[in-house]
Amino acid sequence: YFGNKDALFARVMSFDTDADDLLDAPLAGLGRHMVRHVLASQRDRGADPLLRIAFAPLHGERGDILRANFRAQVTDRLAARLTGPDAGLRAELAVAALIGLGVMYGIARGPRLRESGPDDVADRYGPLVQAQLTPGV
Repeated sequence: YFGNKDALFARVMSFDTDADDLLDAPLAGLGRHMVRHVLASQRDRGADPLLRIAFAPLHGERGDILRANFRAQVTDRLAARLTGPDAGLRAELAVAALIGLGVMYGIARGPRLRESGPDDVADRYGPLVQAQLTPGV
């Protein structure tokens, strides 16, 4: 399907497509959108593509490729959309919050989180992410 092992590896190590979906919202509502995306990925596909970064240490030298792709395709791309000071740090903090949400939902399987509707979770958690994206707004 992918042609060869190298092409398959490149696809597995890429976050491009997932980042397109994750970042596909106006900045003013991006935090809520990102939370809903993480929840929908977990619910609909049984996995959060962003959580692949948590397993980078298991991939040895290839983990370095995974980390570099994650930074370039997710956090750096998000940082480029932000204005104001410390955009890179704020992007990393926002993504860290999303990864934590993904871990609690998909790996720890928090029962109260999983019982909650995506809109309720987005209403509660979206502002936490948004505070990093547009501080002071």
